[in-house]
Order: sequence, then structure tokens, then C-alpha cells
Amino acid sequence: MAVAYILLGLLTVAYLLYLHFTRTFNYWRDRNVPGPAPVPLFGNMMESALRRTHAAFVMQKIYQDFPNEKVVGIYRMASPCLLIRDPDIVKHVLIKDFDNFVDRGIRFNNKKMGNNIFHADAKTWRILRTKFTPIFTSGKLKNMVYLMNQSSDKVMRHLEELVQMQPEQEVYELMGNFTMGFISACAFGLDLDPTEKSATIEALKHINEKLLGLSHAYELILLYPGFAKFGVSVFPDELVDFFKGLVAQVTAARNGLPTNRNDFMDLLLEMKQANKVQGSKRLEGKDAEILEITEDLIVAQAFVIYAGGYETSATTMSYMLYHLALNPEIQERLAAEIKEVLDRYGGEITYEALKDLTYCDRVFHETLRLHTVGDSILRVAAEDYKVPGTDVTLKKGLTAVIPNIAFHYDEKYWPDPLKFDPDRFSPENVAKRHPAVYLPFGIGPRNCIGARFAKLEIRLMVAKLLSRFRVEPTENTRREFRYNTYNLVAYPIGGIKMKLVPRQ
Repeated sequence: MAVAYILLGLLTVAYLLYLHFTRTFNYWRDRNVPGPAPVPLFGNMMESALRRTHAAFVMQKIYQDFPNEKVVGIYRMASPCLLIRDPDIVKHVLIKDFDNFVDRGIRFNNKKMGNNIFHADAKTWRILRTKFTPIFTSGKLKNMVYLMNQSSDKVMRHLEELVQMQPEQEVYELMGNFTMGFISACAFGLDLDPTEKSATIEALKHINEKLLGLSHAYELILLYPGFAKFGVSVFPDELVDFFKGLVAQVTAARNGLPTNRNDFMDLLLEMKQANKVQGSKRLEGKDAEILEITEDLIVAQAFVIYAGGYETSATTMSYMLYHLALNPEIQERLAAEIKEVLDRYGGEITYEALKDLTYCDRVFHETLRLHTVGDSILRVAAEDYKVPGTDVTLKKGLTAVIPNIAFHYDEKYWPDPLKFDPDRFSPENVAKRHPAVYLPFGIGPRNCIGARFAKLEIRLMVAKLLSRFRVEPTENTRREFRYNTYNLVAYPIGGIKMKLVPRQ
């Protein structure tokens, strides 16, 4: 009899859990919005939640499975969301109706770097964006080229020695040496040689492995957003402690005061001195918003600037070299442009010279089309929103999901989408294409603030590398990838291997 009661109790608990984890699953069906059938607990994210498939490709498959729909009803875990398939609606959400979609709607623990500019709520983002935008003006970027040249020359000397001993290399770590030096110098004023064996370099390389890792805390917060308030964080304590230490180190070196470097840390120290920062007044009759500058807020910004400048650029550059190795005619066209521009500027890699690398820009954008950083663009409705061109209303608090990589592979906008073709980004082809089908940096007011920096550092790396080396595939260069599903940025398991051959 006792066994029967225990079994009955277990069945009751299982049934109650089933009801709990499927409680929202009639939401889109009741509103006649088509979409894939959800799975209890996981919604439509089981493959990514179990780390079988990268989240970007989960959303891409849903996009492809409903080719005739403008919007698709999906569930991120138990949360109803609306996947947007129509570029006109994307343009509305990200640009025309932006004031209703400022918030990304991802709440992480603010004491553990959750209030960084990427994930911050609307109020915090507005103030930080206003303060940070001047860092990426043409004048500031021009000054950064000198620092980038200094740092990259050290890496190039190491690379030339390395290639003499072993021509075949896995390129991600090599590219990471460049970007680690760039962001350390340009944002934090650290003069590092990433190729040296030092305690600082070893600590950075260790922490780089954890920068954009995906823990299952992400799914837990999706299920129960309130958990972030109780200390649950997607960022491990080790990562938080490292960036607290980095900020403390740079602050101490500058005696807690801004210097004349006018870099990212100077801006943070200025904000810290002010204690509070006032945003612009947005509405008549309402006071301007005030943001308190805490140590946690400063550490969060240091983290996101480093992660964006190091990880995403190293990954993009690795994919770029991969496609150049497989497409030697494109590589030689780019190498010829680099030679012509550098000859014109007396062999000096200056800001003006980098701006003239227009074909390099096309190769960069085509790389990002095929290998978009991250998975989807998320926006939360601040008020009920009648989706243009549909009968669907996105209720206040629900999330619009824009699967950027799915747009990038849609043959409707990109004929022969698997082909690597930089001329898709010639001025005439760009002019003919809908502006909302290429979204690696997002579009609209909340696009990626560091996009100009990323373009600059990658142009400089390409100019340095292709003026001295050709890249060639080897028998170990894979044509098909299996991706690391435990990282926000989709990078192949086993890396990207190729041979670097010195040019005459």
C-alpha cells in the first residue's frame, strides 16, 4: 500500500510540473498565430538548452519552416515570443517604432555585471550610450591606430618566427593575440605583449576562455526572471572577480583620476568622480533621468568592452581568413588592394589608409553575413503593439525575436546564400537591397556601439597579415563545421586550421 501511495504522489507531482511548464503553451494558438509545437519545459529551445545545437541555428530552422509567414509564435522556454520574418516589420521594431522597443528584456544580476551597456535596461542604456558614443568618433579612432600598430608589430614578429617553425596554425589564438593587445591598449591603457609569458598575459588568456561561455543559468533566468535578483548570474564569479581586479589595477595606476589618454577607462573614471550622471531630458514636464555610478556598473562596462573588442573580433577575423584561404582569387584581389593603398601612403598603416581599404570592407561584411556573432536580436514591447501588416498584437512585456542569421541565409535576399561573394556589398548591390536583411550589428539607435572599432581593428589585422603572408587550406582545413554550443559566439570545434606562407 505504501508503494502505491508513493507512486501516486510521484505521478501527482509529475502532472503538476507538466501543467506548470506548459501553462503558457496555448498563448499563440488562442490568437491564431502559427508556430512550431512547444516541448514541455523547453518550449522551442530544447536543442539549444541541451546544447545540441547553437541557438542561432534553432531560430534559423524555425524561420525556414514557416516561409509564408511574416511572424511566427514561439516559446523561449515557457515565455511566448514573436519571431519576426518580415524585413519591413524588423525596420519598424528597430528604427521607426524604436521608442517602444528600447529594452532587450534580459535581466541579469546587476552586482555581477548584468547592467553592462549591452544588457542594460532602457534608462541605463540611454545614459551610457550618450556617454560612450564620443569614444568611437573618427578623431578618437584615429588616435587608436597608433596604439594598434605598436601592439600588432609585436604580434607579427612572433607570428613570423612561429610560421617558420610550423606553417600550419589554428588561427583563433593568433587573432586573439592581436585583439587582446588592441583592446588592452585602446580601452585600458595597458602596454602588453600578448605573445610573452607573463602573469598578466596568462591571466588574460585564462579568462578569455570564459568570456562568452553559456551556462544553464541563462535558461533558468528565462524560466524565472526574478532569480537574477537573488544572485543567479550567467557570468561566473571568476569572471566578475577578474574584471573587478582589472578596473582596480588601472584605477590605481591612474591614482583614481582621468588622464590625458581620453580612453575608455578615463571616461569611466570621470563618471565615477561625478558619482551620478544625468541623461538628456526626453519629455516636457518630466525630469531628466539620473544614473548612479557604482563600482558594479563600472566593472560591467569594462567587461563588455573587453569581451566585444577581443572575442568577437578574433572570431570574425578567423572566419575571414578561412574564406580567403578557400577563395584565393578573392584573397589576391584583397592583397593587391592592400599593396596599392600602402604604397600610396608610403608603407604606413594610417587611419586614412585603412579607410581606403574598400574591398576589405566588402570581405569583412560578407564574412559577418555568413558568420554572425551571437544568435538573435531581442526587443521587448514597452506597450501593446499592433504589428504592422498583420492582425497580431504583441502585448506589453513580450519579446520580439529577430533571427539575424536566418535573414543572412535567405535566398530571397541573398542569391546562392552559401557562396562567399564580397561583391554583394558593392555600393550598387547594397542600394538595391532592403536595409533590414543585413543585421550583424543590428540597426537603429541600439545598434552595436563598437562596430566602427571592430571594422578598424580587423582592417588593420588584414593589412598586416596579407602584406606578409598568403593563407592556404591544408588537409586539416574543414569544409563543414561542428560548432561549440557552450559559447555565445558560434566557433567550430577543433578550430580553423590553415597554412601561412610568407610572401616574397
